[in-house]
Amino acid sequence: MTRKGILGKKVGMTQVFSDNGELIPVTVIEAEPNIVLQLKTPETDGYEAIQLGFDDKREILSNKPAKGHAAKANTTPKRFIKEIRDVALGDYKVGDEVKVDTFEVGDIVDVTGISKGHGFQGNIKKNNQSRGPETHGSRYHRVAGSMGAIINRVFKGKPLPGRMGNNTVTMQNLEIVSVNTDNNAILIKGNVPGSKHSFVTIKSAIKTQK
Repeated sequence: MTRKGILGKKVGMTQVFSDNGELIPVTVIEAEPNIVLQLKTPETDGYEAIQLGFDDKREILSNKPAKGHAAKANTTPKRFIKEIRDVALGDYKVGDEVKVDTFEVGDIVDVTGISKGHGFQGNIKKNNQSRGPETHGSRYHRVAGSMGAIINRVFKGKPLPGRMGNNTVTMQNLEIVSVNTDNNAILIKGNVPGSKHSFVTIKSAIKTQK
């Protein structure tokens, strides 16, 4: 299956109304033209993909290899670089621009981003567990609870307190509500992973709903 993709930045959420008056919550993705930095072929890399670059980075913040890599595409170093596989490789050349009009209204896409980080959290917030009794001297309120059988170890998969969030998350089968070529914006139905101004990758859905 041939897929399409573009890199962007999450601006925030708002709402729009459909033609029949239905309120639709949407996430606004700013997707300025991406630059094709590299074409990967089975002969040289073992697989087919295009490498896209998004968001210009000052040269003083880039090392020499990054500058040389961008120079091959006649562009400046990029802050966010990702590969898109399963594309029609013949439709792209190094230095080409990929714009928001690569997608259309109604397309179903997968959006990948880094989820919000919440730091170290306990079981109640992180794993949605219930608290213990608050009174009568239970001395058990928000602790992790039993560690299981007494065999001098904790079983794998036991929900425990720890770092929450800041993971790579993909939301699948989201619908594109609007494509604004004037402002380089894509409106996607529902929410997508990440905080405001975080980078996201938009690709054609790999498991399209019927």
